[in-house]
Amino acid sequence: MKKLIAALLLFTGSLVFSQSVPTKVYEQENYSITLPEGWKVTDDSNIINIFPGNEVGAITISEYHDLNLPKTETKKFILALYKSTDDESKIKSRSGKKGYTEYLYEYFDKKEKLFWITKVFQKDKDLYLITINCGQKYWNGNYMKLFNEAFDSFKIKK
Repeated sequence: MKKLIAALLLFTGSLVFSQSVPTKVYEQENYSITLPEGWKVTDDSNIINIFPGNEVGAITISEYHDLNLPKTETKKFILALYKSTDDESKIKSRSGKKGYTEYLYEYFDKKEKLFWITKVFQKDKDLYLITINCGQKYWNGNYMKLFNEAFDSFKIKK
């Protein structure tokens, strides 16, 4: 019985460790994000794109300073990004860390068959826009997990 339990624990432990993916931290002056090792990062005029080698999706990060966008208009701004007819109530908002208001919106583009998840962090005239886009046929299992882990690791330094 002890041998069976030991074998079961060893098997379970190997599964847990085999599922972990090595990561690296991408640092900018105002934020950082942890992404899987081997993913590519491009900087297109301060718009950062992070994606796996097979380019089935991406995380995009944009930051804006001196942006005069009232909080009452932020949800409309997010919906306009996707030309979405969704009601503003589909966008969740809460007070976040460091005085930022956090917004979260999930959208499925039926025409392009893409999942989009958007987070916006807004404080005064500073705004950080972080999105995931991923093809529907890849938005399952490991890709969903890897994208969400990187997305959730986004940290504002100030």
